[in-house]
Amino acid sequence: MSLVEYEVKKRVGYITLNRPDKRNALSHELVEELTQNFEKAERDTAVKVVVLKANGESFCAGADLAYLQQLQNFSYEENLVDSNHLKDLFLKIYSLKKVVIAQVQGHALAGGCGLATVCDFAFAVPEAKFGYTEVKIGFIPALVAVFLVRKIGEQKARQLLLTGEIIKAEEALNRGMISHIVNSDNLQTSVYDFAQRLISSNSEQSMELTKQLISEAQTLPLHNALNLAATMNAKARSTEDCKKGVASFLNKQELRW
Repeated sequence: MSLVEYEVKKRVGYITLNRPDKRNALSHELVEELTQNFEKAERDTAVKVVVLKANGESFCAGADLAYLQQLQNFSYEENLVDSNHLKDLFLKIYSLKKVVIAQVQGHALAGGCGLATVCDFAFAVPEAKFGYTEVKIGFIPALVAVFLVRKIGEQKARQLLLTGEIIKAEEALNRGMISHIVNSDNLQTSVYDFAQRLISSNSEQSMELTKQLISEAQTLPLHNALNLAATMNAKARSTEDCKKGVASFLNKQELRW
């Protein structure tokens, strides 16, 4: 049985965690399959928006504790290789050229909360709980910390990462960790409708360049960030999408991407 399912429906690429018996815990194999499927979605010309979802009651319970126990017998060099394995997945999702939406139908904890964090948008059911609980088992939320600080700011991130507090979806929304709360009966439809709005209303090239700018500009001094923005602004003007969009606007033609 595949640990990750891949399906395309009307330009939406669905990547589904399929380890429900283990609450979709992150094993080495699951991380590998996720990375491969995100790479596949990025290359897939039939896909404009990607949705990350899960089978079962839990979205993702974080690292497989049995696997973590095995890692204690690894050398430092072996553990570094494994850590980079997860780093590559988080970075791939965060920097994917296409918009990524997390569809969180259940609890997202530790590394599972990290998965939702690195997505561009996250829709969750009211019952879902979130938390970076690594400090409670003597571990650290190392990789996700880098992304979380970017997403919600240092002080809010400190409160979550240092306490290991588990919070409800409403609180996660208030803290900027997720973007929408939707009842379970409407979750799938709401995510699909939102994805279709992005697909029909927005240029794929524009969304890709905007994601790139947001990602790269944060680490630069103001002057350098503005130079990057000016460069990308000039680049965007020469794209086929921009030419098409401006022409449609001037000619008062309806534009569907």
